[in-house]
Amino acid sequence: RAAYEPVVEATQIKGDSESHPFLSPNDEMAGFGVKGWELGNLPLTAPMKDDMFAGSYVREALKRGLSLEQQLGVNPYAFGMVGSTDSHTSLATADEDNFWGKHTGNEPAYKDRAVVPQNLGTSQGRFGWHYLAGGYAAAWARGNTRAEIFDAFARREVYATTGPRMSVRVFGGFDFDAQDWDGDWVRKGYASGVPMGGELPDNGTAPRFMISALKDPDGANLDRVQVVKGWVDASGQTQERVYDAVWSDMTTRVRSGGKVPAVGDTVNRKNATFTNTIGATELRTVWTDPDYTPGQRAFYYVRVIEIPTPRWTLFDAVRFGITLSKEAMDDAVAQERAYTSPIWIKQAKRPAAPAVMERK
Repeated sequence: RAAYEPVVEATQIKGDSESHPFLSPNDEMAGFGVKGWELGNLPLTAPMKDDMFAGSYVREALKRGLSLEQQLGVNPYAFGMVGSTDSHTSLATADEDNFWGKHTGNEPAYKDRAVVPQNLGTSQGRFGWHYLAGGYAAAWARGNTRAEIFDAFARREVYATTGPRMSVRVFGGFDFDAQDWDGDWVRKGYASGVPMGGELPDNGTAPRFMISALKDPDGANLDRVQVVKGWVDASGQTQERVYDAVWSDMTTRVRSGGKVPAVGDTVNRKNATFTNTIGATELRTVWTDPDYTPGQRAFYYVRVIEIPTPRWTLFDAVRFGITLSKEAMDDAVAQERAYTSPIWIKQAKRPAAPAVMERK
């Protein structure tokens, strides 16, 4: 399975699959792109039940993989993350202000596409505004060829975005520090650690992660960079935690009660615009796991969050003069994001017992 399924699609037009508030109630950023899709299957002929959520989201699968590895010695869910559009228009755009719909029948000329039912088998419950503008797959390839891009997918050195073209890089190791940014930090990352999608042998010390996030040149500033950790505890149960690793305006946005204050919101709902007067163009840090436990199976991936921006539904409302429902209007502004492939901490393999020859 690892050879044929090295990556999973974490985000696309039909919603976002990174996580869900039902599964991650302590993750205040877990509700992106899930409205409407938690109701049931695509045609809404089968409603979603609580016990189905765990089998529908990437973070839970990554945690299950750790649990299975502890039981079986192999992890069938050690995959990286990518995004895609899933559009059927032959267009590659996933831009909120240039969204041409999932199908040709949902192009922008269709003025009320955001508020009409968008179901295959029924017309109950799911509407056009539940659809996202799509995602992108980003690959750290060694060359701009099919072969090199394919190899990047195979080694999981890839990440997903929900549409923005932000540049995100992560290396895991044990001896990174802030001074590494002064030199060729990418070379240092490869020489002294592993990139996203890699595996680190557990050497008994807390892992360090060199994280760099650069905004989309034509897009929004960055709010924060988070590290999502999953692990198996001493009782064999899987756990998770989201850490705010670095964020914009750290001198004024001081952490309080374990939380970082919201970045703010510059979106003008009347004309579907925003300003980059908040947030940061670039965020980077060397982050060390403060809760590391030797011998614990774990994974870490990075989630990069943008400042609030208008969704395609708000652009449609302004462009065509339509009125969104209150629920759709409440969801017309979002914080786009990126998810990197995880880095796994692998337990060191015990050497085989030496062979003993029987005396005859």
